[in-house]
Amino acid sequence: MRPESLTPRSTGRLVPISAPGIRHAFIPNPLPPQWEWPLRLWPVLLDAHKALAVLDGTGRYLPNPELVLRPLQDREAQKSSSLEGTTTDPQQQMLFELDPKLPAHADDRASAHREIANYSSALRFQRTAAEPVPLSLRSIKKLHEMLMEGVRGGDRNPGNFRRNQNQIGRPARYVPPPVNELGPLLDNLEKYMHSHRNLDPLVEAFIVHYQFEAIHPFMDGNGRVGRLLLSLTVAEWCGLSNQWLYMSAYFDRNKDVYIDHLLTISTHGAWEDWIEFCLRGVIEESRDTVRRCDRLIDLNRTFHERVNTEGGSVRLNGIIDGLFSSPVAVVTSVADKYQVTYPTARADLLRLEALGVLTQIPNARTISYYCAPIFDVIYGDAL
Repeated sequence: MRPESLTPRSTGRLVPISAPGIRHAFIPNPLPPQWEWPLRLWPVLLDAHKALAVLDGTGRYLPNPELVLRPLQDREAQKSSSLEGTTTDPQQQMLFELDPKLPAHADDRASAHREIANYSSALRFQRTAAEPVPLSLRSIKKLHEMLMEGVRGGDRNPGNFRRNQNQIGRPARYVPPPVNELGPLLDNLEKYMHSHRNLDPLVEAFIVHYQFEAIHPFMDGNGRVGRLLLSLTVAEWCGLSNQWLYMSAYFDRNKDVYIDHLLTISTHGAWEDWIEFCLRGVIEESRDTVRRCDRLIDLNRTFHERVNTEGGSVRLNGIIDGLFSSPVAVVTSVADKYQVTYPTARADLLRLEALGVLTQIPNARTISYYCAPIFDVIYGDAL
C-alpha cells in the first residue's frame, strides 16, 4: 500500500517503517468507525436477520443438533482453510481425524490435514470447554494456539501476538501496523467487543472482522482466526442457539471480492459496500445451510428406516448416527468403539453397504467405508 492509494475517507494512516522491501505500514483508526448507517441497507439487514432466524429456528428445535452441527463445522474448516490455500480430500481428511498423526516435516501432507482438524477443534472449543473463555484477547490467543498446534507456522509463537513486522503478499499487498502499535489497537478492539453497541450486532460482527484483519496481530493464521472469531461473535451477539452461521464458503466463492472489500475499507472508507456484501452473504449462507440441514435430517431418518425395516440393532443405529459426526467408518474403529470383534464390526459395515448407506474406500490402509450421500450434502457446492 502506497501513500497515493489512500483517500481522504481512509480509515487509517500510513507510517514509515524500516523493513526489507517495505516502506510503509497501515495503522487503522480505533473503533467505532466514523460511519453513519445508510438507510438503503435497512431492507438488506432485515432480510439477513429473517434468513438467520429461520436458520436458528431449524437448529434450535432439533432433537440432536450435533447431527447437523458437526458436518457444518467440518465444511467450514475446509472452506476457511481453502481461502489460505490449504485443501485436502474430504475422505482422507476424515480418515486422518480418526487416526491423527503429527507431520514429520513441513511438506508432509499430514500438515494440511492437521491444519483443518485444528480448525474444527477450535470451532467446537468455545461451546464444549468445561470453562469457556469469554470473547476477549485471551480467547483469541487461545484460538490461535489451537489452530497452530503441530502444523507449519507452529514455531511462530502460537498463542501470542507477534513481535515482528509481517505483511500480506510478496510483494506486499498490505502491511499491518508495526509491533509498537499493536497494544493500543488490540486494547481498543477488546473494549469495543465488550461495549454497548450502537449498530446492529450483525453489522458490528463484520466491523470487528475487518478491524481484526487490519491489525493482523499474529505472525501466521490471522485469516483463519478472524473467520473463527466471526462465527463466534455472530452466534453470541445475535443470540443464536448455537454456531449455525459460517461465512467461509461465501468468502471462498467470492475470494477476490472479499479481499478487495477489506482493502477498500482501509483506502476509501468503503464500509457501506463491505457491510452490504456481508449481509448478502448472511442471506445466501443461511438459506444454503437450512437446505443442508433439512437434507441431513432426511438422510438420518431414511438410513434409520432402512436399517430398522431389516431388524436393525441398537449398534447399527448408533453407527448411523456416528456417520453424521464423521461420515467415514473404519472396521477397527467400530470394533473398538462398540467392544465387538473385528468380524462382527466388518459384518455391520457390510450390511450398511448392502443397504446403500456406505461405500468402501478403495486403497485405504485398513478396510474403511464412507457415506457418499452425507459427503454430497456437506461438500457439494450447491443444493
